[in-house]
Amino acid sequence: MTIQIPREADWDTAPSLIDGAMDLQMTAQDCNLRYWLNAVPEGTLRGRPDGHDPDLVVPEHMKSGALYEAITQEYAFRSVAEEKATRGLAYLIPIAPDTDTMEFYTTQVFDECRHAMVFRNHLVALGTPAERLAEAIPVFAGSYLDSVLGPLERMALEIMRDDRDFIGGVVMMAIILEGALAPAAELSERKWRPLDPAAADIDKGAGIDEIRHLTVGADIAKRHLIDHPGDRARVLELIQRGMKLWSELPTHEMVLRREKLFQEGMHEHAAVVGDYEIWPGRRLIDTTPEERLETADRWSTDMKRKRLTDMGLEEAAT
Repeated sequence: MTIQIPREADWDTAPSLIDGAMDLQMTAQDCNLRYWLNAVPEGTLRGRPDGHDPDLVVPEHMKSGALYEAITQEYAFRSVAEEKATRGLAYLIPIAPDTDTMEFYTTQVFDECRHAMVFRNHLVALGTPAERLAEAIPVFAGSYLDSVLGPLERMALEIMRDDRDFIGGVVMMAIILEGALAPAAELSERKWRPLDPAAADIDKGAGIDEIRHLTVGADIAKRHLIDHPGDRARVLELIQRGMKLWSELPTHEMVLRREKLFQEGMHEHAAVVGDYEIWPGRRLIDTTPEERLETADRWSTDMKRKRLTDMGLEEAAT
Protein backbone atom coordinates (compact mmCIF):
# COMPACT_ATOMS: atom_id res chain seq x y z
CA MET A 1 0.00 0.00 0.00
CA THR A 2 1.33 3.41 -0.95
CA ILE A 3 1.43 5.93 1.89
CA GLN A 4 0.45 9.46 0.96
CA ILE A 5 2.99 11.79 2.59
CA PRO A 6 1.60 15.26 3.42
CA ARG A 7 3.37 17.99 1.48
CA GLU A 8 4.61 19.76 4.60
CA ALA A 9 6.32 16.58 5.89
CA ASP A 10 7.77 15.38 2.59
CA TRP A 11 11.50 15.97 2.18
CA ASP A 12 11.14 17.10 -1.44
CA THR A 13 8.00 19.23 -1.19
CA ALA A 14 8.05 20.78 2.30
CA PRO A 15 8.22 24.59 2.35
CA SER A 16 11.09 26.39 4.02
CA LEU A 17 10.80 26.80 7.78
CA ILE A 18 10.02 30.50 7.50
CA ASP A 19 7.41 30.08 4.75
CA GLY A 20 5.77 27.13 6.47
CA ALA A 21 5.64 28.76 9.89
CA MET A 22 4.22 31.94 8.37
CA ASP A 23 1.62 30.47 6.04
CA LEU A 24 0.51 26.98 7.10
CA GLN A 25 -2.39 26.31 9.44
CA MET A 26 -2.40 22.97 11.26
CA THR A 27 -4.17 21.69 14.37
CA ALA A 28 -3.42 19.04 16.96
CA GLN A 29 -6.20 16.98 15.37
CA ASP A 30 -4.37 17.26 12.02
CA CYS A 31 -1.05 16.28 13.59
CA ASN A 32 -1.88 13.56 16.08
CA LEU A 33 0.06 10.32 16.53
CA ARG A 34 -1.46 8.63 13.47
CA TYR A 35 -0.40 11.60 11.31
CA TRP A 36 3.14 11.40 12.69
CA LEU A 37 3.42 7.63 12.14
CA ASN A 38 2.33 8.01 8.51
CA ALA A 39 4.15 11.21 7.63
CA VAL A 40 7.43 11.45 9.48
CA PRO A 41 9.19 8.04 9.31
CA GLU A 42 8.26 7.59 5.64
CA GLY A 43 8.55 11.25 4.66
CA THR A 44 10.95 13.48 6.56
CA LEU A 45 13.13 10.69 8.01
CA ARG A 46 13.07 8.02 5.35
CA GLY A 47 16.64 6.83 4.75
CA ARG A 48 18.07 9.55 7.02
CA PRO A 49 18.65 8.04 10.48
CA ASP A 50 21.27 10.71 11.24
CA GLY A 51 19.21 13.52 9.73
CA HIS A 52 20.91 13.56 6.33
CA ASP A 53 21.54 11.52 3.21
CA PRO A 54 23.91 8.77 4.41
CA ASP A 55 26.08 9.27 1.32
CA LEU A 56 27.02 12.75 2.53
CA VAL A 57 30.25 12.91 4.52
CA VAL A 58 31.84 15.83 6.33
CA PRO A 59 34.37 17.56 4.02
CA GLU A 60 37.92 17.91 5.30
CA HIS A 61 37.69 21.71 5.28
CA MET A 62 35.06 21.45 8.04
CA LYS A 63 37.30 19.53 10.44
CA SER A 64 39.64 22.35 11.47
CA GLY A 65 39.96 26.12 11.48
CA ALA A 66 37.25 28.77 11.69
CA LEU A 67 34.51 26.70 10.06
CA TYR A 68 35.10 23.92 12.58
CA GLU A 69 34.91 26.39 15.45
CA ALA A 70 31.72 27.95 14.08
CA ILE A 71 29.82 24.71 13.57
CA THR A 72 30.96 23.01 16.76
CA GLN A 73 29.90 26.04 18.80
CA GLU A 74 26.54 26.12 17.02
CA TYR A 75 25.76 22.41 17.13
CA ALA A 76 26.91 21.96 20.73
CA PHE A 77 24.59 24.78 21.80
CA ARG A 78 21.69 23.49 19.74
CA SER A 79 22.11 19.92 20.99
CA VAL A 80 21.75 21.12 24.57
CA ALA A 81 18.84 23.42 23.67
CA GLU A 82 17.00 20.52 22.04
CA GLU A 83 17.70 18.24 25.00
CA LYS A 84 16.31 20.83 27.41
CA ALA A 85 13.25 21.23 25.16
CA THR A 86 12.73 17.45 25.23
CA ARG A 87 12.81 17.32 29.01
CA GLY A 88 10.65 20.41 29.47
CA LEU A 89 7.97 19.50 26.95
CA ALA A 90 7.43 16.16 28.66
CA TYR A 91 5.63 18.08 31.44
CA LEU A 92 2.91 19.10 28.98
CA ILE A 93 1.90 15.55 28.11
CA PRO A 94 0.10 14.61 31.37
CA ILE A 95 -1.76 17.94 31.51
CA ALA A 96 -2.82 18.10 27.85
CA PRO A 97 -6.58 18.77 27.63
CA ASP A 98 -7.49 16.07 25.10
CA THR A 99 -6.11 12.98 23.39
CA ASP A 100 -5.07 14.58 20.10
CA THR A 101 -3.15 17.30 21.93
CA MET A 102 -1.52 14.75 24.23
CA GLU A 103 -0.47 12.71 21.18
CA PHE A 104 0.87 15.78 19.39
CA TYR A 105 3.12 16.75 22.30
CA THR A 106 4.26 13.15 22.63
CA THR A 107 5.48 13.32 19.02
CA GLN A 108 7.09 16.70 19.62
CA VAL A 109 9.05 15.29 22.56
CA PHE A 110 10.34 12.57 20.23
CA ASP A 111 11.16 15.14 17.52
CA GLU A 112 13.16 17.32 19.90
CA CYS A 113 15.02 14.30 21.28
CA ARG A 114 15.92 13.27 17.73
CA HIS A 115 17.17 16.78 16.95
CA ALA A 116 19.47 16.69 19.98
CA MET A 117 20.80 13.31 18.81
CA VAL A 118 21.56 14.36 15.23
CA PHE A 119 23.35 17.53 16.35
CA ARG A 120 25.47 15.45 18.74
CA ASN A 121 26.13 12.86 16.07
CA HIS A 122 27.37 15.52 13.68
CA LEU A 123 29.89 16.65 16.27
CA VAL A 124 31.20 13.07 16.16
CA ALA A 125 31.32 13.20 12.36
CA LEU A 126 33.35 16.41 12.68
CA GLY A 127 35.94 14.52 14.72
CA THR A 128 34.86 14.55 18.37
CA PRO A 129 35.19 11.02 19.84
CA ALA A 130 31.76 9.76 20.90
CA GLU A 131 33.03 8.85 24.35
CA ARG A 132 34.16 12.47 24.90
CA LEU A 133 30.97 14.22 23.76
CA ALA A 134 29.67 14.88 27.26
CA GLU A 135 32.79 16.80 28.22
CA ALA A 136 33.33 18.41 24.80
CA ILE A 137 29.86 19.97 24.37
CA PRO A 138 30.13 22.44 27.28
CA VAL A 139 33.59 23.45 26.02
CA PHE A 140 32.30 24.08 22.49
CA ALA A 141 29.19 25.99 23.60
CA GLY A 142 30.93 27.85 26.41
CA SER A 143 29.24 30.20 28.84
CA TYR A 144 26.19 30.63 26.59
CA LEU A 145 24.71 27.40 27.94
CA ASP A 146 24.24 29.19 31.26
CA SER A 147 23.74 32.78 30.12
CA VAL A 148 21.22 32.01 27.34
CA LEU A 149 19.66 28.63 28.06
CA GLY A 150 19.71 28.87 31.85
CA PRO A 151 17.18 31.71 32.27
CA LEU A 152 14.93 30.34 29.52
CA GLU A 153 14.90 26.88 31.06
CA ARG A 154 14.08 28.27 34.51
CA MET A 155 11.13 30.25 33.17
CA ALA A 156 9.83 27.30 31.14
CA LEU A 157 10.06 24.87 34.06
CA GLU A 158 8.36 27.33 36.38
CA ILE A 159 5.41 27.44 33.98
CA MET A 160 5.20 23.81 32.86
CA ARG A 161 6.53 21.83 35.82
CA ASP A 162 5.84 23.98 38.86
CA ASP A 163 2.63 25.78 37.87
CA ARG A 164 1.34 22.97 35.59
CA ASP A 165 0.15 25.74 33.26
CA PHE A 166 -0.60 23.97 29.98
CA ILE A 167 -1.43 26.96 27.80
CA GLY A 168 1.43 28.93 29.35
CA GLY A 169 3.80 26.13 28.36
CA VAL A 170 2.40 26.05 24.83
CA VAL A 171 2.94 29.79 24.44
CA MET A 172 6.41 29.63 26.01
CA MET A 173 7.54 26.98 23.54
CA ALA A 174 5.79 28.10 20.35
CA ILE A 175 6.22 31.87 20.65
CA ILE A 176 9.11 32.60 23.00
CA LEU A 177 11.54 29.69 22.52
CA GLU A 178 11.07 27.94 19.19
CA GLY A 179 9.52 31.00 17.60
CA ALA A 180 12.64 33.02 18.35
CA LEU A 181 15.20 30.31 17.53
CA ALA A 182 13.61 29.08 14.30
CA PRO A 183 14.94 31.85 12.00
CA ALA A 184 18.52 31.11 13.11
CA ALA A 185 17.92 27.48 12.12
CA GLU A 186 16.70 28.59 8.69
CA LEU A 187 19.83 30.71 8.29
CA SER A 188 21.96 27.75 9.33
CA GLU A 189 20.52 25.49 6.64
CA ARG A 190 21.12 28.08 3.95
CA LYS A 191 24.67 29.05 4.91
CA TRP A 192 25.98 25.49 5.45
CA ARG A 193 24.55 24.14 2.18
CA PRO A 194 27.66 24.65 0.00
CA LEU A 195 30.19 23.99 2.76
CA ASP A 196 28.70 21.08 4.76
CA PRO A 197 25.72 19.58 2.91
CA ALA A 198 25.15 16.99 5.66
CA ALA A 199 24.74 19.78 8.22
CA ALA A 200 22.37 21.62 5.87
CA ASP A 201 20.28 18.43 5.58
CA ILE A 202 20.19 18.11 9.37
CA ASP A 203 18.91 21.68 9.61
CA LYS A 204 16.37 21.09 6.88
CA GLY A 205 14.91 18.02 8.57
CA ALA A 206 14.72 19.77 11.93
CA GLY A 207 13.05 22.72 10.21
CA ILE A 208 10.34 20.51 8.71
CA ASP A 209 9.50 19.33 12.22
CA GLU A 210 9.55 22.87 13.60
CA ILE A 211 6.93 24.01 11.08
CA ARG A 212 4.57 21.50 12.68
CA HIS A 213 5.54 22.50 16.23
CA LEU A 214 5.09 26.23 15.62
CA THR A 215 1.85 26.08 13.67
CA VAL A 216 0.10 23.59 15.93
CA GLY A 217 1.26 25.39 19.07
CA ALA A 218 -0.07 28.70 17.77
CA ASP A 219 -3.40 27.06 16.85
CA ILE A 220 -3.76 25.52 20.32
CA ALA A 221 -3.18 28.93 21.91
CA LYS A 222 -5.60 30.62 19.50
CA ARG A 223 -8.38 28.12 20.22
CA HIS A 224 -7.78 28.39 23.96
CA LEU A 225 -8.21 32.16 23.85
CA ILE A 226 -11.42 31.85 21.82
CA ASP A 227 -12.82 29.43 24.39
CA HIS A 228 -11.41 31.26 27.41
CA PRO A 229 -11.38 35.00 26.60
CA GLY A 230 -10.86 35.79 30.26
CA ASP A 231 -7.38 34.26 30.02
CA ARG A 232 -6.26 36.75 27.37
CA ALA A 233 -4.63 39.25 29.70
CA ARG A 234 -2.68 36.55 31.53
CA VAL A 235 -1.39 35.00 28.29
CA LEU A 236 -0.48 38.43 26.93
CA GLU A 237 1.47 39.22 30.11
CA LEU A 238 3.31 35.91 29.90
CA ILE A 239 4.32 36.56 26.28
CA GLN A 240 5.52 40.06 27.13
CA ARG A 241 7.49 38.71 30.10
CA GLY A 242 9.09 36.06 27.91
CA MET A 243 10.00 38.54 25.19
CA LYS A 244 11.51 40.88 27.78
CA LEU A 245 13.62 38.04 29.14
CA TRP A 246 14.71 37.13 25.61
CA SER A 247 15.75 40.73 24.91
CA GLU A 248 18.02 40.69 27.96
CA LEU A 249 19.95 37.56 26.96
CA PRO A 250 23.29 37.68 25.08
CA THR A 251 21.80 35.82 22.11
CA HIS A 252 22.94 38.34 19.51
CA GLU A 253 26.43 38.31 20.94
CA MET A 254 26.52 34.52 20.71
CA VAL A 255 25.23 34.32 17.13
CA LEU A 256 27.41 37.19 15.92
CA ARG A 257 30.48 35.49 17.36
CA ARG A 258 29.67 32.36 15.37
CA GLU A 259 28.89 34.34 12.24
CA LYS A 260 32.28 36.07 12.41
CA LEU A 261 33.99 32.69 12.61
CA PHE A 262 31.86 31.52 9.69
CA GLN A 263 32.85 34.62 7.73
CA GLU A 264 36.53 33.92 8.25
CA GLY A 265 36.19 30.28 7.24
CA MET A 266 33.92 31.06 4.30
CA HIS A 267 36.52 33.36 2.78
CA GLU A 268 39.26 30.79 3.37
CA HIS A 269 37.22 28.40 1.24
CA ALA A 270 35.69 30.85 -1.22
CA ALA A 271 36.23 28.44 -4.09
CA VAL A 272 33.90 25.94 -2.42
CA VAL A 273 31.23 28.57 -1.81
CA GLY A 274 31.45 29.90 -5.37
CA ASP A 275 28.41 31.82 -6.61
CA TYR A 276 25.95 30.03 -4.32
CA GLU A 277 23.07 32.36 -3.37
CA ILE A 278 21.94 32.33 0.25
CA TRP A 279 18.71 33.98 -0.90
CA PRO A 280 17.64 35.04 -4.39
CA GLY A 281 20.02 37.58 -5.89
CA ARG A 282 22.47 37.58 -2.97
CA ARG A 283 25.65 35.51 -3.06
CA LEU A 284 26.64 34.02 0.26
CA ILE A 285 30.27 35.06 -0.27
CA ASP A 286 29.17 38.72 -0.47
CA THR A 287 27.21 38.74 2.80
CA THR A 288 28.51 39.99 6.14
CA PRO A 289 27.93 38.56 9.63
CA GLU A 290 25.79 41.58 10.50
CA GLU A 291 23.68 41.22 7.36
CA ARG A 292 22.97 37.55 8.03
CA LEU A 293 22.07 38.26 11.65
CA GLU A 294 19.83 41.19 10.71
CA THR A 295 18.06 39.01 8.15
CA ALA A 296 17.40 36.29 10.73
CA ASP A 297 16.11 38.96 13.13
CA ARG A 298 13.74 40.24 10.48
CA TRP A 299 12.45 36.73 9.79
CA SER A 300 11.89 36.26 13.52
CA THR A 301 10.00 39.54 13.87
CA ASP A 302 7.80 38.86 10.83
CA MET A 303 7.02 35.32 11.94
CA LYS A 304 6.12 36.29 15.51
CA ARG A 305 3.95 39.17 14.28
CA LYS A 306 2.04 36.87 11.92
CA ARG A 307 1.42 34.20 14.55
CA LEU A 308 0.48 36.66 17.30
CA THR A 309 -1.93 38.42 14.95
CA ASP A 310 -3.52 35.08 14.10
CA MET A 311 -3.94 34.48 17.85
CA GLY A 312 -5.57 37.88 18.34
CA LEU A 313 -2.59 39.14 20.37
CA GLU A 314 -1.11 41.55 17.85
CA GLU A 315 -0.24 44.09 20.56
CA ALA A 316 2.33 41.61 21.93
CA ALA A 317 4.29 41.93 18.69
CA THR A 318 5.04 45.64 19.15
